Amino acid sequence: MRATALIVWTAALTGCAAVGKCGPGDCTADEKISDEVRTLLAQSPALGAPGQISVQTIHGVVYLRGLVSTPYLISEAASIAEQAPGVKDVRNLLYIDNSK
Repeated sequence: MRATALIVWTAALTGCAAVGKCGPGDCTADEKISDEVRTLLAQSPALGAPGQISVQTIHGVVYLRGLVSTPYLISEAASIAEQAPGVKDVRNLLYIDNSK
């Protein structure tokens, strides 16, 4: 049962195109949302170098993954992502980088 749940979870996070669940235009819209979120995040130098935060969108839900330096930046990244047109929800999976 755990293996099945893990497979389903992994498939959901890989994106709609990878699992063939796109409706007409869904993946294209998701790609546009991801691009817009990446652009907005890149405009905030405090969040680190562009590409430091991974952005993926599935049916309008944006998933943020990566490392940031403070708890404030975790909430700041989510707040920025919510500003992109078409975003239905933001799932913030960011963590604080304690290696520095």
